[in-house]
Amino acid sequence: MTLFGDIAQLEAEGRPFVLCTVIASHGSTPQKPGSRLVVLGDGSLRGTIGGGAIEKQVIDAALALLADDAAQTRTLETHLTHDLGMCCGGKMTVFLEKHGAPAQLFVFGAGHVAKELAALAAHVGFQVTVVDERAEWLTAERFPNATRRLEQPDVVAKSLPLGPQAYCCVATHDHPLDQAVTEVLVKKPLAYLGVIGSQRKALRFRQRLEAAGFTADEVARFESPMGVEIDALTPSEIAVSIVARLIAVRRKRS
Repeated sequence: MTLFGDIAQLEAEGRPFVLCTVIASHGSTPQKPGSRLVVLGDGSLRGTIGGGAIEKQVIDAALALLADDAAQTRTLETHLTHDLGMCCGGKMTVFLEKHGAPAQLFVFGAGHVAKELAALAAHVGFQVTVVDERAEWLTAERFPNATRRLEQPDVVAKSLPLGPQAYCCVATHDHPLDQAVTEVLVKKPLAYLGVIGSQRKALRFRQRLEAAGFTADEVARFESPMGVEIDALTPSEIAVSIVARLIAVRRKRS
């Protein structure tokens, strides 16, 4: 398989990696412009930019880039003799570009809004999982582009190891269930947490969280009503407003 085939496979599998490309060279160097190296989070490699000290420097920089949520690219300019003690004597400039796994969106509830939300979110690049305990709602026909988990939403919320790369939208068929899921998720360091409903519902949820002893940060952690304010009424319009918010958060994080 070619390096580009490897890259396509990694992207299809949702595995983050850094693509390192030699973009300039002067004098004697182990590789010339256009040489590429792919570095994965576990340190495994695809391709090469010449081996030796220069490749180790680039691998270390790539792993640091993967660990940095705020950075997407980096450029390294290295004199092989002065900086690394290599005998080549030339200069190499390497551009590092991070390719992250698709943002994960978990939709708790499989109702009318969730159906439209899952379809639109998948269309703009989110990897969508929908959770609901109702088999008649959580069908392949309604959610063709999502992973479906036929389980109790609050149970799944507790079991998922959700972190800063996860986006969650709570839209179940039952207000107490929404509350239960929200109480679990506000304790997790999510990229985004939204709960469907009116301002009145949101106020009651926050009051209940405060009464239950949740911290001020936890109470403020979810957005409700969720989405961008566009006076949305239909499930499709509500989905547009929610996905607009998800895109805004994703772009800001990038």
